[in-house]
Amino acid sequence: MKQPPSVLLPLLRSPFQGELLAWLFLHPDEEYAQVELARRFSVSASTVTREVDRLAAAGLVAERRFGNLRMIRADTDTVVARPLTELLALTYGPVAVLGEHLSEVAAVEEAYIYGSWAARYSGEPGRVPNDVDVLVVGAVDEDDLYDAARAAERRLGREVNMRRLSRDVWESSGGDPFLETVRSRPLVRLKIEKRDVR
Repeated sequence: MKQPPSVLLPLLRSPFQGELLAWLFLHPDEEYAQVELARRFSVSASTVTREVDRLAAAGLVAERRFGNLRMIRADTDTVVARPLTELLALTYGPVAVLGEHLSEVAAVEEAYIYGSWAARYSGEPGRVPNDVDVLVVGAVDEDDLYDAARAAERRLGREVNMRRLSRDVWESSGGDPFLETVRSRPLVRLKIEKRDVR
């Protein structure tokens, strides 16, 4: 099924292309099997193959064979690597970076990007937002949340605002104008991977 063009970065053919490039260029020291990328982005293996073929032909990704696996990484030796990384961090970077930083914080149960960035990511037209708003559910330490936001800002090159809510408040049925507004607009759920935390 053909995806609509990217709203966050209209130079790209599809949001998947932006997500894939952001993931690779914001993790330049890692390489990934095509099957792993298909799982990460919930797309078919053939979709990943087509996109990787295009990116490899353009010299944006490097590939190698490891047994029957095709391993892919960002080609950081190309002249466009640095500016492309900066552009991807500003547009598709929040999904690639924020879940990773929040996975290192104890007691994060769920996290969502909301506001104008989530609206653009979901296809609503408009300018690329100057900041990213994140809602974190759980009994999270405010200092840890602050540290995660500042670390994400350094990688993304933009302001990151995090708001913490308890599970009870998040699941409440109404009355809070902020929550009613957040729930009525696009939300982008971040992948939080449980691991050893500080």
